[in-house]
Amino acid sequence: MLVLRWFIDGTRLSQLARDNGLSVSTSYRYLHEGLTVLAAGAPDLATTLERAKAAGLTHLNLDGTVIRTDRVAAPGPNGADLWWSGKHKHHGGNIQVISTPDGWPIWVSPVRPGREHDTTCARHHGLIDALNRIAAELDMPTLVDLGYENAGDGFRHPHKKPAGGELTEAQQTYNKVIRGIHGVCERANSLLKTTFKALRRVSLDPSRITKIAAAALVLLQLEYDRTI
Repeated sequence: MLVLRWFIDGTRLSQLARDNGLSVSTSYRYLHEGLTVLAAGAPDLATTLERAKAAGLTHLNLDGTVIRTDRVAAPGPNGADLWWSGKHKHHGGNIQVISTPDGWPIWVSPVRPGREHDTTCARHHGLIDALNRIAAELDMPTLVDLGYENAGDGFRHPHKKPAGGELTEAQQTYNKVIRGIHGVCERANSLLKTTFKALRRVSLDPSRITKIAAAALVLLQLEYDRTI
């Protein structure tokens, strides 16, 4: 109950400790133990892609999301703030989420610093090679936004408007189709963040976002009795 209340309601550990007659340090230990157990049930990338293959999905969706964190700044390359997301204007960790055509989340990545772009994160996790490979083998492309431009032939993203030029009518139509279909994938990130307040702002060490996100995926799949 302690772990579930923390996940769903974002209840402070000090409050959970009082409610359960525990010390704060013991409550933290229980929380971290719970995160470890739940996260262990999350599928790895290979298992996820095998399930997608067996299910005969027409395509996959990939989208990144930044989980806000209120931890202090940490120095990164060239003195840049490691966890600061310039796009979102706050500290956070980037996780990549793979979802089904109807926007159901089926895999979440380990966390990367918020300063990294989606393509950089995806490449670090081996997603670029894996998703290009499954597209070539099964004709199962991955729909993405322009944040993954030039990721490979296995990815489908809108055409970028050329500098000083205009998109052709065919390109504009293509963009509407891709954005319309891919837009459903935003449901995946929304499901995770609206269901679990713990994913809206993390006050633990940012590296713990890896297990928090994986545990949230497991809880969501258990609640709806659905993995893919």
